[in-house]
Amino acid sequence: MTTPFGVAVRHLREKKGVSQKEMAKALNVSPAYLSALEHGRRGTPSFEFLQRVAGYFNIIWDEAEELFRIARISDPKITVDTAGLPPEYTAFANRLSAEIRDLPPETIRRLAGILEKACNARRKST
Repeated sequence: MTTPFGVAVRHLREKKGVSQKEMAKALNVSPAYLSALEHGRRGTPSFEFLQRVAGYFNIIWDEAEELFRIARISDPKITVDTAGLPPEYTAFANRLSAEIRDLPPETIRRLAGILEKACNARRKST
């Protein structure tokens, strides 16, 4: 199991041809911490850590922004605050939380597409 951020970091690390141990030493973190990030066992890393990763890989600003965005959506233990929303929002969030492990990948892709379309429509209307 991993997260989008874990996949991205592993890809960058492999592309550069460095081990977790080498990268961890360069970033002044433990190899265990880096491994936990890559395997989705740690939450969102700090902004400072993300900046060090971007510097370590010498990535340009647009790529760094994408890495930061990926980190923001990679916390494996999320909380959904539905306080003040209609009851069906709370019911949906709880149902998704209870069922997500059993949903097939195609269903997740379809739900993500629906959410993306809704967010794009909302952005266009504001």
